[in-house]
Amino acid sequence: MRTLKNQLTCATRALGSAMLLLGLAAAPALADASPSASPSDGASAPTSAGTSFRTATEFDQGQQATASASAGDYLYWSFPADAGQRPTVKATVKLPDTHASEVWQLDVYDGLRRRQSCQYGAQTRTAAPGTTSVELACVLRTVRAWSEPWANDPLPGTYYIRLTTVNLAASDLGLPVGAEVRVDSKDIGGAAAVDGSLAEPLVPGIAVKSEKKDDSSTASAVLSSIEPDDGWSSGWWTDRWVWTGIGAALAALAGIGGYALTRGTGRPRQVPPGA
Repeated sequence: MRTLKNQLTCATRALGSAMLLLGLAAAPALADASPSASPSDGASAPTSAGTSFRTATEFDQGQQATASASAGDYLYWSFPADAGQRPTVKATVKLPDTHASEVWQLDVYDGLRRRQSCQYGAQTRTAAPGTTSVELACVLRTVRAWSEPWANDPLPGTYYIRLTTVNLAASDLGLPVGAEVRVDSKDIGGAAAVDGSLAEPLVPGIAVKSEKKDDSSTASAVLSSIEPDDGWSSGWWTDRWVWTGIGAALAALAGIGGYALTRGTGRPRQVPPGA
């Protein structure tokens, strides 16, 4: 009996030590997961917008970009999104005091200029006459590190925002409007991990940049220079590794405990005389 208690005590101590070590290993991974991205130090938010994909104004997640425009213009911005992030794009349009009914729409495109669907959010809204502002939002799907070529999944790289009105009265064409755009991301972590990663993020012109590097040239043809503060993720490390290790350790300790409970005290079996 004493031997069995000693075995259970050793198993309990081993379990506690393993959980402590795995907890210390998981701490850095959990600390890296932040609910939103913060802008780069010293970077100022842009105060203008582009008029096409090629002239889209770049800004970081966590910044609030603004622009002054005229009703009927197409406004474009771009921002980086990495694997494991779920971006939320919000836009506010400030309208003049007097205007007719207007329908504003917010669209998001990836680095291949594929329109990305929104999980939820008011992507299109109607501004009734006399409304001073209209707010739109689009919560994208989680960005994946890798996807099948035929799929339309969000992938790491540059994302484009297009803000415009899709139903405008002729009397309102050219009226001054103001726009505010902000992007924040939730880090999903290992729940969104996949077995694979892109060779390069979907950033316009990055393939040309790679060739220039091979030629030892200082010229850069990248059309979008913005990237996450800590760089693009490699795609192989996620907190899923930590939880897999915890599960393996618990399974091993459960096996040890079960063996200790079922193997008996180790005393030889006594055979009755004359048997």
